[in-house]
Amino acid sequence: MNHYGSNIDQTELTFPFFRFGFTTIFLGYSVGGVNVSLTVIKSAKAIRLFYCLKEGNRSTTDLWLNEFLKVFPSNQSLNFITVTHSTSLSRQVEFEANTRDVIPLFSITYVIAIVFSIVSCLRFDCVRNKVWVATFGVLSAGLAVLSAFGMMLHIGVPFVMTVANSPFLILGIGVDDMFILISCWQQTNVHARVEDRLADTYKEAAISITITTLTDVLAFYIGLMTPFRSVQSFCLYTSTAILFCFLYSITFFGAFLVLNGRRENSNKHWLTCKEVPEDCPVGRSKWYDLCCVGGAYDRHTGAEEVQPMNHFFKKHYGPFLVKPWTKVCVILLYSVYLSISIYGCFQIQEGIDLRNLAADDSYVNRYYDDEKAYFYEYGPNIMVIIRGEFKYWEEKNMLDLESCVEDFKNLSFIEKDIFTSWLKSYKYYGYHTNLNLSVENVFKTNLSSFLRSYSDFKQDVNFTNNSIRASRFFIQTVNITTAIDEMNMLNNLRDTARRCSVPLLVYHPVFIYHDQYAVIVSNTVQNISVTTAVMLLISLLLIPNPLCCLWVTFSIASVIVGVTGFMALWDVNLDTISMIILVVCIGFSVDFSAHISYAFVSNKKPTANEKAVEALFHLGYPILQGALSTILGVIVLSASKNYIFRTFFKIMFLVIFFGLFHGITFIPVFLTFFDFFSSNSGNVSPQEKRALENEAMTNCQLKNIQEKAVDHDKQIYDNHTFLPDNQQLFPTQACPSVWTLTVNTHPTQSGQMCMASTVPMFRVDSQTYEVQMYTASNDAVTVNCNQNLGAGEHHCVIGNNQPPVSQECNAPFINCSDSADPVP
Repeated sequence: MNHYGSNIDQTELTFPFFRFGFTTIFLGYSVGGVNVSLTVIKSAKAIRLFYCLKEGNRSTTDLWLNEFLKVFPSNQSLNFITVTHSTSLSRQVEFEANTRDVIPLFSITYVIAIVFSIVSCLRFDCVRNKVWVATFGVLSAGLAVLSAFGMMLHIGVPFVMTVANSPFLILGIGVDDMFILISCWQQTNVHARVEDRLADTYKEAAISITITTLTDVLAFYIGLMTPFRSVQSFCLYTSTAILFCFLYSITFFGAFLVLNGRRENSNKHWLTCKEVPEDCPVGRSKWYDLCCVGGAYDRHTGAEEVQPMNHFFKKHYGPFLVKPWTKVCVILLYSVYLSISIYGCFQIQEGIDLRNLAADDSYVNRYYDDEKAYFYEYGPNIMVIIRGEFKYWEEKNMLDLESCVEDFKNLSFIEKDIFTSWLKSYKYYGYHTNLNLSVENVFKTNLSSFLRSYSDFKQDVNFTNNSIRASRFFIQTVNITTAIDEMNMLNNLRDTARRCSVPLLVYHPVFIYHDQYAVIVSNTVQNISVTTAVMLLISLLLIPNPLCCLWVTFSIASVIVGVTGFMALWDVNLDTISMIILVVCIGFSVDFSAHISYAFVSNKKPTANEKAVEALFHLGYPILQGALSTILGVIVLSASKNYIFRTFFKIMFLVIFFGLFHGITFIPVFLTFFDFFSSNSGNVSPQEKRALENEAMTNCQLKNIQEKAVDHDKQIYDNHTFLPDNQQLFPTQACPSVWTLTVNTHPTQSGQMCMASTVPMFRVDSQTYEVQMYTASNDAVTVNCNQNLGAGEHHCVIGNNQPPVSQECNAPFINCSDSADPVP
């Protein structure tokens, strides 16, 4: 090379081959952006230089490379040449650096979660305010992450970059459980002991948070079936954290609910813990009323006041959603959604660009950009290894090997003229030196001198103890541009090597990334199928209703199709990261669909539209809170400089958004059309009604109508609370046909004036009603018998089974039983 270097002006470099002596040099990897004339290079825009380190101690090599990466960037002082660089360690170093870069986002995420939780639990009541409850709910999720990560690291589970996504996801799941527990706590009776309130809270919330935990944990455990170690580590860390989250929710967070409940029972301020009045003293300002007065609750139900958002779902959103024209719009919207999703599914791309493994501003990406710009024509230079002690000097073996080489050259993505082989050069060397290389002794004796003279081939032959243990030659790929091309290339190369009679092995370092393409689709389909089956089994065990399971299946399929289609339109490929998140989305789909479907089929409203509104009233706001908390948990990842973290955010956003939209829009509307398995009380015949009424009268006990005094502020009739007469603000009116009970000592006469009161809610046989009741001014429960009956007959029935005497009455038909109990 010194000769050519000293005569560079007179040397014509040919492209892509430059030949001197018995050696042919392939310049396609070293010179890029060339301008050639009859294969002679006239100009070039880039030159790539390769430096190989000595083999030996791996730790010493890594130390040298790390030091090079520190020193080299600060020593680039070229004014007219741009230099980019990369080493064999660069990809790993930059990949690991991404984890450190995302750590500052943790603190931002937790601040956002705390703020959102506080705002969601905020009350304009200094006693019922749950600021500390919200804060400790977020802290509970944080403790779950610490416990899970500590346990996994202690037992030796590798911490990889994908695991860094886990804390953001766990935070959303933990806050979701917190909202469910708080919602159930607020429905309990404020006058009950805190122990009983917590028991009632767990009784109501157990199914919800257990389903959420089981579905999510099993989804991640099924993800362990994948052959990718990074995915397995992510699944182990995340599933363990979810289990700890569930454990801390029912222990640590539950204990804090009790402490907060005791503070509320003492009517103490949420911040100062000083006792405050329930009513604002006369003459005090509105600011005093807002900041120093609290402890309000619903006097009729004994529970905390209902959230305004719950009323929004019942009074506004629910009725709007079940209007006929709204249903038509929802169906059209779903059709558009499904069409776009299916189109996107056919546009999905497989694999991950290697430049995406590093941060956007990494020096590695600049190197990859130059490589793609100037050296894009030629793909990987594939190593073909001849395994074992092959007899190269025998004519038959040489013919078999040449046949295999021709098979490789005939592949569409292989450049036939670019073939690097020590054996071919050795034969050329033997021909010019008159060596008979078909003789074993001659072949082996002269091989050492050949390798000394042409040291470029020294690494291609393992010649030890006068025996060739293995050797290799190289073939050049071209026009490899997409992940599909890479997958087809890999499969065709391995098939060709397998068919060859010579024991061959094909290899290139990038095959470790291409190998995932061969299994990514099959693994995704397998994991989704298994996970869906498991989710359905759990739903059937915990929510044994055929209609509910049907809509769980529909929601899972619909959300997966939507996420897959839209992630393709959002420039997200199907790779190991997106694969596991698609499996996770099944768990979230169950969370959204199972709750709303079960709420629909379990309530006994007379019409399908009313069922949908009732389901949204109870679960619409908790579902919305859970979705927002999860999105806020991962939203900071959108600002990450790394593709993997941004991909995690994109897919999780699509999962939560589509899951939420299915839960509060698509599923409630579709359920109104396909209410197959629910009973409709409106279809009960008059004869059946009368039979039920007579049975109810037999079971009703007079002891349930006893008058009791509680706190000297209210009266209880039939286990339901009424304000005393001196506090009632309802107008007097003529008594219609109302609640009628036999053996009453204060019979109501026709036309008697009564005080009207309202019991907002109570439950009879698992059915919730809103009814009107009337009490006379003497606080006694009165009866109004049918005037057509004889004076001695008092066949009075409960409810409004007959037309009212004087005016229309809207009191619903109620089936009374001993098991009737008030709603807290």
